[in-house]
Amino acid sequence: MEKPSQSSRSHLFTVRVWQEEIRTDQTEWRGKVQLHTSGDVRYFREWATLVPLLVTMLSELDNMSESNE
Repeated sequence: MEKPSQSSRSHLFTVRVWQEEIRTDQTEWRGKVQLHTSGDVRYFREWATLVPLLVTMLSELDNMSESNE
């Protein structure tokens, strides 16, 4: 069995966050996560969902790489 290369175990994400005005004097943080190798983009509205979102995206990558073997 070959040892996976470092590049196959490393993934580059960009996380962009901004505040969006919901009502006068009320804002909400929003975010966008993009995986650079595939261009996959996901959005989030709560900080607590960021890590589970990244875990989901990484799991999907693992599933795709296993099906390509």
